[in-house]
Amino acid sequence: MATNRSLERAEKRRGWLLATPALLWTAAFFIVPFVWMAILSLWTKQGREWVASWTFANYLAFFERAHLFKGLVVSLQITAVVTLISLLLAWPLAFILAEKVPKRWQRTALLLAILPFWTSYVVRSYSWLLVLSSGGVVNQTLLALGLINEPLSLSANRIGTIIGFVHFFVMLLTLTIYTNLLQLSPNYRRAAADLGASALQTFWHVILPLTRPGIMVGAFLTFVLCMGDYITPQILGGNNELVLPQVIMLQLGRRADVPMAAALSLVLMAVITLAYIGSSRWLKMERT
Repeated sequence: MATNRSLERAEKRRGWLLATPALLWTAAFFIVPFVWMAILSLWTKQGREWVASWTFANYLAFFERAHLFKGLVVSLQITAVVTLISLLLAWPLAFILAEKVPKRWQRTALLLAILPFWTSYVVRSYSWLLVLSSGGVVNQTLLALGLINEPLSLSANRIGTIIGFVHFFVMLLTLTIYTNLLQLSPNYRRAAADLGASALQTFWHVILPLTRPGIMVGAFLTFVLCMGDYITPQILGGNNELVLPQVIMLQLGRRADVPMAAALSLVLMAVITLAYIGSSRWLKMERT
């Protein structure tokens, strides 16, 4: 018994020793900056100086100032629309890749699907700007066909931001759902057919519920990345409707109000944390 306990203690020490570099890295580049940002959020900017006021004034200002709170509202609205559209497009695409594309061609199809991930995020956003602008491919084609009399407003607004987001997140959701579909046994469909279920009933009551974990993983990743994104709204959305990351950057760039930016950043992290808690509980319920 003593020998077994000694071996267990040795294994634990070895495990902690191996985990120490990762723990130190996390502490140095996440925990310490996070704590410092939380401290700064309780300070205030007076003139050109940051004063350690130790007050929640920045958080109160977030709810009292309409332009600050609207940034969160716009971010949530855009994220909800992007997630819904991406999901509606990704599920059929994932099903086609998993069920209709021959096995020997699936790798090639997946390679084509993830090509957007190989392009720089900034380059991809500017490419969409060229496509959606007044003199872009879409408007010029529609004008040439006589379908419109004047260019459509597809950029420097919410529409451009949503299109740019959907282009990226459709592929992300496709990969998570596709992985889930590959894990499904064909016996589920056979059992449903033996019990008299139609193809639609099999999809609604069997296939779709079993792919919900993949849907939720992809939806959560979409939520996190979309809520925290600054580049796409800045390039494609213009400055007409600011999302919360843009509001944070304005506090830093124009007002040099780091305490307010820290408070807004913590609000953003709190929203994402709440989304994570909700998603994790839902997934736990699904597994049971």
